[in-house]
Amino acid sequence: MNCPVCKEPMMVLEHASVEVDYCVECGGIWLDAGELDLLLGSRQITETILHAGDKTTVKKEKPRRCPICRIKMEKHTTGGSSPVMYDRCGQGHGLWFDKGELAQVLEQGGSTPEREQVVSWLREMFLQPQSG
Repeated sequence: MNCPVCKEPMMVLEHASVEVDYCVECGGIWLDAGELDLLLGSRQITETILHAGDKTTVKKEKPRRCPICRIKMEKHTTGGSSPVMYDRCGQGHGLWFDKGELAQVLEQGGSTPEREQVVSWLREMFLQPQSG
């Protein structure tokens, strides 16, 4: 699968039975449909986070195409005190997060040992410094 930003092939990494497609060029991450549910531990938490944002806060950014169907993805923002903009395939294939955004989204899901482990793994794998 090629990166929707820089068009380079992405590498597949696995954590806790979730395959994460990672672009070594830009640091972006693609999650197939349902994989964020597995990382957060709940479909309800995923939906709460991903649908809590205000679409009027979406900044201008070049549209990206889904790496599966090649249709332009929709821009969305999460809710919370630190909204994260992400791309969602309108056909339901998955989600695209620019460098560092997935860790921010996982942190918004609340603190559980499982989520903290995933966030630590993401930071370690992708060399993202801890916020705080």
